[in-house]
Amino acid sequence: MNTDRSPRPAEWRETEGLLPPAERDLPVGRHEFHKERLMAQIHDETRTTAPAAAPAAALARPQERRGWFRRPAIVLPLAACALAGVIATSGVLAGQDGTDSGTGLTAGPVLTTEIGSASATGTVALLDRISLAATESPTPEPRADQFLYVESTTADTHVKTSGDEHTVVSDKPHRRQVWQSPDGHKGWLIEPGVSPEGGETLDSPHGSSSSWDILSKLPTDPDALLKKVYAESEGQGNSPDQAAFSAIGDLLGESYPPSGLEAALYKAVTKIPGVVTVDGAVDAEGREGIAVARLDNVSGEREEWIFEEKTLTFLGTRHVQVTRGENPNPEDLLIKPGTVTHTSAVTSRAVVDGIKQTLTRAS
Repeated sequence: MNTDRSPRPAEWRETEGLLPPAERDLPVGRHEFHKERLMAQIHDETRTTAPAAAPAAALARPQERRGWFRRPAIVLPLAACALAGVIATSGVLAGQDGTDSGTGLTAGPVLTTEIGSASATGTVALLDRISLAATESPTPEPRADQFLYVESTTADTHVKTSGDEHTVVSDKPHRRQVWQSPDGHKGWLIEPGVSPEGGETLDSPHGSSSSWDILSKLPTDPDALLKKVYAESEGQGNSPDQAAFSAIGDLLGESYPPSGLEAALYKAVTKIPGVVTVDGAVDAEGREGIAVARLDNVSGEREEWIFEEKTLTFLGTRHVQVTRGENPNPEDLLIKPGTVTHTSAVTSRAVVDGIKQTLTRAS
């Protein structure tokens, strides 16, 4: 019988070395977005610790964020009133009139939010509680012939470049559906404006680095897991600690990690310096929760993982520009503090018997 549990964490981004590389990094329509975002942030890349071979990773993950399984990163819901007073438009900028946002997606109002205050007090205790909740709510193990299905609402903000003109645009929050086989060799994506009508294949002869089979082989001892994350994310971020935090954060989104691994991830995060708690964080569906977060001092962007306060269920992620960052270039200055650069909300998660199946049924 198929099992549904919604929403639940999570997924692992294509982390070079730690997990086998997937055949494709980005869905159709996302390359232009990453190109524009990378150009706007190129000064950050020159200041990272990445070796000369890192630009390809940077292109796949702007500001060291994500691969083609987007953190499924970042929120104005389709019913704008749901976030009235929390997320607002930030002036008359290009991309607010329903035109193409430069990514193949429809543009919406620029996404902004009030910057929530952050505190390290109680963060370790909160992560311990989240880890315990994950242990007490075990992940269903899929059969080899089944698929992991994740549905989310997601949107991004970026600088759109047209000639010498640079403007800030945000996608309209939209539905994203992903199916993946346990071994990662088979998959399907449906995302209007990104995939062709009816979706596109994510099949890969090499498998996916976010697959159940790969995740099940990772260590579940928090110290061993964190050591591996630091080693394999070396040079990928603006600091070793931020790279490790983002690598773990990219496990939250579009696949089921085995229960032991999920609990270990939260325990491992307690050992990363600079991790804080942010109250009143809102996901792409307008659901408010408490966030575990870390500020990248170079980019000035804060990555937030949002959890329901009572159940500690994972809701989604968002990235908020908190400060100007270090030595921003003119294009970066367009992205003002309070801008939500990425948002996503997991709305459904299930083990199903086939691609394009979204509801549970008897096997």
